Amino acid sequence: MSSLAGRTIATVGSGVMAEAIIAGLLRGQLVAPEQIVASHPRPDRRETLARIHGIRTVDGNAAAAAGADIVLLAIKPQMLARVGREIRGGLEPGQLVISILAGATTRALTGHLGHREVVRSMPNTPAQLGRGMTVWYATPETSAAQREQAATLLGALGAQIEVDDEKLVAMATAVSGTGPTYVFLVMEALIDAAVHLGFARHIAHDLVLETLEGSTLFAKQSGMHPAELRNMVTSPGGTSAAALHELESGRLRTVLSEAVWAAFRRTVELGDQLEAGVPADAAVLPEG
Repeated sequence: MSSLAGRTIATVGSGVMAEAIIAGLLRGQLVAPEQIVASHPRPDRRETLARIHGIRTVDGNAAAAAGADIVLLAIKPQMLARVGREIRGGLEPGQLVISILAGATTRALTGHLGHREVVRSMPNTPAQLGRGMTVWYATPETSAAQREQAATLLGALGAQIEVDDEKLVAMATAVSGTGPTYVFLVMEALIDAAVHLGFARHIAHDLVLETLEGSTLFAKQSGMHPAELRNMVTSPGGTSAAALHELESGRLRTVLSEAVWAAFRRTVELGDQLEAGVPADAAVLPEG
């Protein structure tokens, strides 16, 4: 039996990623539509969610969160203070809050929400297809049952990993969370290069996407280190060797590393900014 059986789930902020979670939960039959309520300020968005997924929708965040066993916080990071004011005080002991906000630390979350049973997670965009990668951390106040619920819910998006050091979520934000951005840029560059060679753009598109997908699948199923796989296809004096020489001369490894570090620094900055806005009375929040 699913750890979410009989549990009610509220999505506060019901954008693309929240809808991906809703769809994943329903697709996997982990919950029934009547177990989910979603809040959104726009009537057209509420109507769309209700029509497509058969769930209940409301216009108020506090109304959605009230009484829910699990509250999925899926708003933009800059909205945390405002939404926190709306639902702060309404959350009860025993409710689990799962945040997918980039950069939002558990200190910022618990402070703004006035609630300690919190999971900080970072999914990525392939979650919309159930092929995402999510790294998450639970506060010490969360129970084993709540962590199991978090694992089940986030597992609806694809692979999920629980970590015992919150800093690893910030690091994952820079690697897997932002990772699709790096891949899409490389994808775009390869397509443009193929067009420059003389391929029609639609053919270049298919060549690149199928190559990237096949290479990823090969790497995953082989279990081999990428360096081993690269050596397998690099013959002395061959085309791969010539291409690799240019990539190394262009500092590809260094640029990618610097991009990851830049994303990590920005994640930490976002966390610091959100923590700076924590209400003064958060310091006296009673222990769960």
